[in-house]
Amino acid sequence: MKKIDVFTHIWPTPYYEALAAQAGEWRDITMRSQKVPMMTNLDRRFEVMDMFDDYVQVLSLASPALEVVGGPDKALELSRIGSDSMADLCSRYPDRFPSFIGTAPMNNPDALVEESRRAVEDLGACGMQIFSNVNGKPLDLPEFAPFFDYMAGTGKPVWIHPARAENFPDYLSEEKSLYEIWWTFGWPYETSAAMSRLVFSKTFDRLPGLKVITHHAGGMIPFFEGRVGPGWDQLGARTSDVDYKVLLKELKHRPLDYFKMFYADTATFGSRMAILSAIDFFGVEKVLFASDAPFDPEGGPMYIRETIDIIDRLEISEADRRAIYQDNAVKLLGLKI
Repeated sequence: MKKIDVFTHIWPTPYYEALAAQAGEWRDITMRSQKVPMMTNLDRRFEVMDMFDDYVQVLSLASPALEVVGGPDKALELSRIGSDSMADLCSRYPDRFPSFIGTAPMNNPDALVEESRRAVEDLGACGMQIFSNVNGKPLDLPEFAPFFDYMAGTGKPVWIHPARAENFPDYLSEEKSLYEIWWTFGWPYETSAAMSRLVFSKTFDRLPGLKVITHHAGGMIPFFEGRVGPGWDQLGARTSDVDYKVLLKELKHRPLDYFKMFYADTATFGSRMAILSAIDFFGVEKVLFASDAPFDPEGGPMYIRETIDIIDRLEISEADRRAIYQDNAVKLLGLKI
């Protein structure tokens, strides 16, 4: 049984160099990433991977979102470099990297679908990564619809990575978020908000074949099942200036049922309860093993080790354990293991 880590982050050398040339000073999340050797050093990555039996990684670019780094042309350039360089790594090391996830240049509507097509159909990406907002724009705007249309047609999943920075204040009286609240609580909220916008914009009614993998065990959704379920069954009861009851009647399913259409990973920073909540909410068939490597205090192995330990100790059948580690990824991503 393989342990297929479906959400690990990397900056391949060509991409790292292009990002550094564009980004200038390393700040905030990029400063953190730049200091992790496994992000750019393949020898260190292989050293960490060799600590675990039958362990392979699906590669994806780390934050920041491309549209934060530069305008449409620069985002497209970085997307191409990232996909090309990850495809090269998968070609050179197929036993370690069975596939990669492209990153969509969401702020370039003219090239968005074509670059996603190139990554998936020409380079072999197993899906595309987007972020939970596009320079502050929600994902359900009409300008992003062609991307979701294309991805639903391919059958390949969309990964949603949270994106929020300190410039999202926690209080209206302040200009920025303090104490990294924007990350600790802001990222799970961002994921949940993005999921909600896709649900209530009727994206799943329009594209029933769309597959979306949510990072960090589905954000806040599993824990707030009561609010998402019976709470949102009363959509409109708390709002006086918009008649949301009309929308509620137009939806083909309960809000809760749409949220159960998402997939989730196990990248929870070593939280057993978060993984259990994700399995309980989404179902074992929609939970995939992921560690979020290399972002841990040890620079790579800690989250892998702790996540594996949690999954190995779960009181589930061996068939379910195999599904989380391998079978769900093989089926959803179309991997050949």
